[in-house]
Amino acid sequence: MKERVIIATRNAHKVEEIQAILSDYEVCDLSAVKDPPEVEETGVTFVENATLKAVAISKLTDALVLSDDSGLEVDVLNGEPGVYSSRYAGEDGNDKLNNEKLLRELEGRDERAARFRCVIVMARGGEALASFSGAIEGRILEGRRGEGGFGYDPLFAPLGHEESFAELGEEVKNSMSHRARALEGVVEWLSSVS
Repeated sequence: MKERVIIATRNAHKVEEIQAILSDYEVCDLSAVKDPPEVEETGVTFVENATLKAVAISKLTDALVLSDDSGLEVDVLNGEPGVYSSRYAGEDGNDKLNNEKLLRELEGRDERAARFRCVIVMARGGEALASFSGAIEGRILEGRRGEGGFGYDPLFAPLGHEESFAELGEEVKNSMSHRARALEGVVEWLSSVS
């Protein structure tokens, strides 16, 4: 029987990306938990936020819980938007406004080095069991390109590519993304504990 893993998110894009990589496991989103609380991301680091969510949700189920916190770090902006990536423009999850704000902040700047960073925490029974991280370096483009992906994907070109994550497509993105790199550690860990 496949190990059940609940992802502590309602973000359908994130769930799809994780399910594609953890295809050997029964992966569910938060709808598998009865009345899950809205866990406030009050941490100041990715690992703190991922731990808050993983531990809180793992108290409500016997399954393993996977929580990730991830975001975009832009060097010239001192690592912003960082842990505030999804609410950078003030409205949680509004990709269009977040992208517009980032482009305004970088207007007229030549330095556009950035990275996507992801931290994943695994928990069960209210206890964090392991954490994993991954990052991918790249640069912020001068404007949105491509229709795929989500978040800042239309603005981010990974090193070695001229295309944005939104143009490269899910398969290519999933092979190299910050989340894919963190999930490599998760896959290894799951195979050792299953």
